[in-house]
Parts: sequence; C-alpha cells; structure tokens
Amino acid sequence: MRVAFFAVVAIALSSCSWVRLNEGAGGVRVLDSGASVSGCQYKGEISTSVTNRLAGLERNSIKVADELETLARNEAAQLGANTLRPESEPVAGEQRFTAYVCP
Repeated sequence: MRVAFFAVVAIALSSCSWVRLNEGAGGVRVLDSGASVSGCQYKGEISTSVTNRLAGLERNSIKVADELETLARNEAAQLGANTLRPESEPVAGEQRFTAYVCP
C-alpha cells in the first residue's frame, strides 16, 4: 500500500513544472538550432539543467525541454539578450544555448 502511494505521488510530481518565466524574459524569442544569427550581437553562452528523473522515474521529456528553455530565456533576459539559439538537444536534463541581441 505504501509503495503504491509513493509511486502515485512520484508520477504526479513528475508531470509538474516548477520553472516560471521571469519578468522581461517573455520578450526573448527562441530560434531553431540552425537559424542564422548574422546581424545579431553575441551576448553569451547559457547552460541550463533541471531534474529529469524523480524518485527513479523519467520525467516527461516535453516538460523537461520546456523548463530548460524557460531557464535559458530567464538568463538571456538578465544578459540583455532578446534571442536564443539552442546549441544542443536536451540530454539528461541539460541543454546549451547562445544568447544574442538581434534587430
């Protein structure tokens, strides 16, 4: 009974998202990974990470990717960037981005 309860709680928590978009990060757009950034000013590299496993269970990969992107948008806003380009795919709860100011 106890094991079943903890399994249900772990599954329910694995679908939750705890990352929120900060003020100012809503204006940061995310390009496709192969998109051209000519004419843009480089602002920096951003590495993001979130928990991709909870209580031994794999979290929903779409939610993990969404949280990684939200964290990157928050960081980009702090750098003064308005554009992000992913430099890697999400792997094991981690992803890299490059931040730019684009016209």
